Amino acid sequence: MTKEHETFSAELLATCLSHYDLGIIKGIRKFPAGSRRAPKVIIKSEKGSFLFKRRTQGRDLQAKVAFTHQLQLHLAAQNFPLPHLIGTRDTNNSMLIFEDHIYEMFEYIKGKGYDSSLDATFNAGRILGLYHKLLADFHSDYTPPTGSYHNAPAIHQAIGKTVGSLPIDSRPSGDEVPATVKRIEETYAHCAEQVEQIGLPDWPTQIVHGDWHPGNMLFRDRHVVAVIDYDAARVQQRVIDFANGALQFSILGGGDDPTGWPEYVDVTRFKRFMLGYDSVNVITKLEMQCVPHLMCEAMIAEGVLPIAATGSFGRIQGYPFLTMVLRKVNWIQKNVTELSSVLDD
Repeated sequence: MTKEHETFSAELLATCLSHYDLGIIKGIRKFPAGSRRAPKVIIKSEKGSFLFKRRTQGRDLQAKVAFTHQLQLHLAAQNFPLPHLIGTRDTNNSMLIFEDHIYEMFEYIKGKGYDSSLDATFNAGRILGLYHKLLADFHSDYTPPTGSYHNAPAIHQAIGKTVGSLPIDSRPSGDEVPATVKRIEETYAHCAEQVEQIGLPDWPTQIVHGDWHPGNMLFRDRHVVAVIDYDAARVQQRVIDFANGALQFSILGGGDDPTGWPEYVDVTRFKRFMLGYDSVNVITKLEMQCVPHLMCEAMIAEGVLPIAATGSFGRIQGYPFLTMVLRKVNWIQKNVTELSSVLDD
């Protein structure tokens, strides 16, 4: 049974909105997107359309929110496509703090989801390249996190926990499950070692997005008109960010049965994403050598973390999902040379 999204009471909403200069309000409607624990409404007023939201507990550390707002304000000042933050009436503060909760007001931007077209894929890569370029020298008093999916102790631990987390009635008997998990662990370790040998630890770090995937952007005419969700922003080598982005925009799924998903990635979309990034922020040959290995690490990390915790990947049973991940990372490893040379033409 799907749980309902939390909502604002009329009294609370009126109190919060009194802190903003929106002019005459013409209409308010619920916006049941994202976390159900973060109530959101679309407000239409004489000054435009706005999205008002309350942050969920766990994502409401004031220092962290202030940091993400610094990023967004910095990007907005350079015409990066994102929903602009709206300041409060009296102090122009991008955060409204009321009764121990943090509230945010954004301009509301209309757009569509990713349509898998090559133009949209190119532009998704281009905008990530622009994001990195605009934030290359960004500094803040706040110390962002530095962890990632690359060679992370938490991922190694999660892989080890997957065997015990899988429900008995949904997994094969015998040694098949431990053997599959062992191959996943070996692949993850091998890919991490390859990346380290290429030289990643010695490369400069900067602010990255940390969660570059189709669900975090809006498109219009196959151009990115808004990038959202900056909560995963952190300090890493930029290749860790665009390798995951390349995976997210080239991976192929299909339905609730992952055993039927293709093992390959869409190489054409992969190339378009990388070309888009490279068109504004040149990718080095060594970074390209890392990309396929990092894609494997990212895919393994994304799969094993929820499975280790719950035994499943959303609605999908855990073990079939793990076998799909193994097929895909094996394909990538067999095609490292092709993938790492797509910019050589």
